[in-house]
Amino acid sequence: MKFKLKHIFILKLIAILFLMVSCGSDDDSLQRIDQVMNFYMQNNTGQDLLNAKKTGSYTTFSVNDDNGATAVVPVSIPLKMTTDSLFYFEYVSGAKRIIKDSISPENKTYRSNLTFSLRRTVNNQVVTVTDVMEIHYRWTPTLFQVSEVLYNGKVVFSKAADAPNAINTFTIIK
Repeated sequence: MKFKLKHIFILKLIAILFLMVSCGSDDDSLQRIDQVMNFYMQNNTGQDLLNAKKTGSYTTFSVNDDNGATAVVPVSIPLKMTTDSLFYFEYVSGAKRIIKDSISPENKTYRSNLTFSLRRTVNNQVVTVTDVMEIHYRWTPTLFQVSEVLYNGKVVFSKAADAPNAINTFTIIK
Protein backbone atom coordinates (compact mmCIF):
# COMPACT_ATOMS: atom_id res chain seq x y z
CA MET A 1 0.00 0.00 0.00
CA LYS A 2 2.84 2.34 0.91
CA PHE A 3 4.45 1.62 -2.48
CA LYS A 4 1.27 2.53 -4.41
CA LEU A 5 0.72 5.79 -2.52
CA LYS A 6 4.31 6.82 -3.19
CA HIS A 7 3.89 6.17 -6.95
CA ILE A 8 0.57 8.01 -7.06
CA PHE A 9 2.18 10.98 -5.29
CA ILE A 10 5.11 11.01 -7.74
CA LEU A 11 2.75 10.76 -10.74
CA LYS A 12 0.68 13.68 -9.42
CA LEU A 13 3.83 15.72 -8.86
CA ILE A 14 5.04 14.99 -12.41
CA ALA A 15 1.61 15.93 -13.82
CA ILE A 16 1.62 19.24 -11.92
CA LEU A 17 5.14 20.06 -13.09
CA PHE A 18 4.20 19.17 -16.67
CA LEU A 19 1.14 21.48 -16.51
CA MET A 20 3.19 24.32 -15.08
CA VAL A 21 5.81 24.05 -17.83
CA SER A 22 3.30 23.63 -20.65
CA CYS A 23 1.15 26.57 -19.49
CA GLY A 24 4.08 28.97 -19.36
CA SER A 25 3.93 31.83 -21.81
CA ASP A 26 6.42 33.12 -24.29
CA ASP A 27 6.28 36.92 -24.08
CA ASP A 28 7.61 37.20 -27.64
CA SER A 29 4.48 35.49 -28.96
CA LEU A 30 2.10 38.02 -27.41
CA GLN A 31 0.71 40.92 -29.41
CA ARG A 32 0.64 44.35 -27.76
CA ILE A 33 -2.74 45.99 -28.29
CA ASP A 34 -2.85 49.74 -27.96
CA GLN A 35 -6.09 51.15 -29.39
CA VAL A 36 -7.90 53.09 -26.64
CA MET A 37 -8.30 56.80 -27.42
CA ASN A 38 -9.47 59.60 -25.13
CA PHE A 39 -10.09 62.86 -26.92
CA TYR A 40 -11.32 66.26 -25.85
CA MET A 41 -13.02 68.99 -27.92
CA GLN A 42 -12.36 72.63 -27.22
CA ASN A 43 -12.78 75.91 -29.03
CA ASN A 44 -9.92 78.37 -29.63
CA THR A 45 -10.39 79.92 -26.19
CA GLY A 46 -10.17 76.54 -24.41
CA GLN A 47 -13.89 76.08 -23.66
CA ASP A 48 -14.90 72.45 -23.19
CA LEU A 49 -17.28 71.88 -26.13
CA LEU A 50 -18.53 68.57 -24.71
CA ASN A 51 -19.96 70.10 -21.52
CA ALA A 52 -23.63 70.44 -22.50
CA LYS A 53 -24.25 72.87 -19.61
CA LYS A 54 -21.97 75.53 -21.12
CA THR A 55 -23.40 77.95 -23.69
CA GLY A 56 -22.08 77.20 -27.18
CA SER A 57 -21.16 73.61 -26.36
CA TYR A 58 -22.59 70.53 -28.04
CA THR A 59 -25.67 69.18 -26.28
CA THR A 60 -26.05 65.86 -28.13
CA PHE A 61 -24.00 63.77 -30.50
CA SER A 62 -24.06 60.59 -32.54
CA VAL A 63 -21.29 58.65 -34.25
CA ASN A 64 -21.60 56.37 -37.28
CA ASP A 65 -19.21 53.92 -38.91
CA ASP A 66 -18.68 54.87 -42.56
CA ASN A 67 -17.36 51.39 -43.38
CA GLY A 68 -20.26 49.50 -41.83
CA ALA A 69 -22.35 46.86 -43.51
CA THR A 70 -25.18 49.36 -44.08
CA ALA A 71 -25.29 53.10 -44.75
CA VAL A 72 -25.70 54.01 -41.08
CA VAL A 73 -24.04 51.89 -38.42
CA PRO A 74 -23.99 53.57 -34.99
CA VAL A 75 -20.80 53.37 -32.94
CA SER A 76 -20.87 53.75 -29.18
CA ILE A 77 -18.36 56.29 -27.93
CA PRO A 78 -19.11 57.07 -24.30
CA LEU A 79 -18.79 60.60 -23.01
CA LYS A 80 -16.78 60.61 -19.76
CA MET A 81 -15.55 63.25 -17.34
CA THR A 82 -12.20 63.77 -15.61
CA THR A 83 -11.84 64.62 -11.94
CA ASP A 84 -11.32 68.23 -13.12
CA SER A 85 -14.82 68.16 -14.70
CA LEU A 86 -13.56 68.11 -18.31
CA PHE A 87 -15.60 65.98 -20.67
CA TYR A 88 -14.00 63.66 -23.23
CA PHE A 89 -14.86 60.84 -25.62
CA GLU A 90 -13.48 57.39 -24.85
CA TYR A 91 -13.15 55.29 -27.99
CA VAL A 92 -12.14 51.68 -27.45
CA SER A 93 -13.40 50.02 -30.62
CA GLY A 94 -16.54 49.48 -32.64
CA ALA A 95 -15.85 50.75 -36.13
CA LYS A 96 -14.97 48.33 -38.87
CA ARG A 97 -11.31 48.34 -39.87
CA ILE A 98 -10.48 48.27 -43.59
CA ILE A 99 -7.03 47.27 -44.81
CA LYS A 100 -5.31 50.35 -46.17
CA ASP A 101 -2.12 48.70 -47.33
CA SER A 102 -0.15 45.56 -46.76
CA ILE A 103 3.57 46.20 -46.98
CA SER A 104 4.13 42.54 -46.17
CA PRO A 105 2.25 39.75 -44.39
CA GLU A 106 4.05 40.93 -41.24
CA ASN A 107 3.27 44.66 -41.58
CA LYS A 108 -0.18 46.05 -42.38
CA THR A 109 -2.04 49.33 -42.04
CA TYR A 110 -5.77 49.52 -41.36
CA ARG A 111 -8.18 52.45 -41.21
CA SER A 112 -11.57 53.18 -39.71
CA ASN A 113 -13.80 56.08 -40.77
CA LEU A 114 -16.30 57.70 -38.41
CA THR A 115 -18.82 60.51 -38.93
CA PHE A 116 -19.71 62.66 -35.92
CA SER A 117 -23.01 64.57 -35.81
CA LEU A 118 -22.67 67.20 -33.10
CA ARG A 119 -25.68 69.32 -32.14
CA ARG A 120 -25.84 72.60 -30.27
CA THR A 121 -28.23 75.49 -29.98
CA VAL A 122 -27.29 78.79 -31.64
CA ASN A 123 -29.74 81.72 -31.46
CA ASN A 124 -32.53 79.37 -30.29
CA GLN A 125 -32.05 77.03 -33.27
CA VAL A 126 -30.49 73.57 -33.22
CA VAL A 127 -27.43 73.46 -35.47
CA THR A 128 -25.86 70.16 -36.49
CA VAL A 129 -22.16 70.02 -37.34
CA THR A 130 -20.93 66.98 -39.26
CA ASP A 131 -17.27 66.05 -38.81
CA VAL A 132 -15.22 63.06 -39.94
CA MET A 133 -12.49 61.11 -38.19
CA GLU A 134 -10.11 58.68 -39.85
CA ILE A 135 -8.16 56.36 -37.57
CA HIS A 136 -5.06 54.56 -38.87
CA TYR A 137 -3.86 51.40 -37.17
CA ARG A 138 -0.48 49.66 -37.39
CA TRP A 139 -0.48 45.86 -37.31
CA THR A 140 2.44 43.43 -36.96
CA PRO A 141 2.44 39.99 -35.34
CA THR A 142 3.63 41.65 -32.10
CA LEU A 143 1.77 44.99 -32.25
CA PHE A 144 -1.67 46.44 -32.97
CA GLN A 145 -1.91 50.15 -32.25
CA VAL A 146 -3.42 53.45 -33.26
CA SER A 147 -0.74 55.13 -35.35
CA GLU A 148 -2.48 58.29 -36.56
CA VAL A 149 -5.81 60.11 -36.27
CA LEU A 150 -7.12 62.68 -38.73
CA TYR A 151 -10.07 64.91 -37.83
CA ASN A 152 -11.66 66.72 -40.77
CA GLY A 153 -8.54 65.88 -42.78
CA LYS A 154 -6.05 67.32 -40.26
CA VAL A 155 -3.66 65.16 -38.24
CA VAL A 156 -4.59 65.49 -34.55
CA PHE A 157 -2.60 62.51 -33.22
CA SER A 158 0.31 60.34 -34.30
CA LYS A 159 2.37 57.68 -32.59
CA ALA A 160 5.64 55.91 -33.47
CA ALA A 161 5.70 52.11 -33.58
CA ASP A 162 8.21 51.88 -30.73
CA ALA A 163 6.16 54.13 -28.41
CA PRO A 164 4.97 52.40 -25.22
CA ASN A 165 1.38 51.30 -24.70
CA ALA A 166 -0.75 54.06 -23.26
CA ILE A 167 -4.17 55.58 -23.58
CA ASN A 168 -3.86 57.76 -26.65
CA THR A 169 -5.01 61.21 -25.54
CA PHE A 170 -5.43 64.30 -27.70
CA THR A 171 -7.50 67.47 -28.02
CA ILE A 172 -9.46 68.58 -31.08
CA ILE A 173 -9.66 72.35 -31.45
CA LYS A 174 -12.84 73.51 -33.24
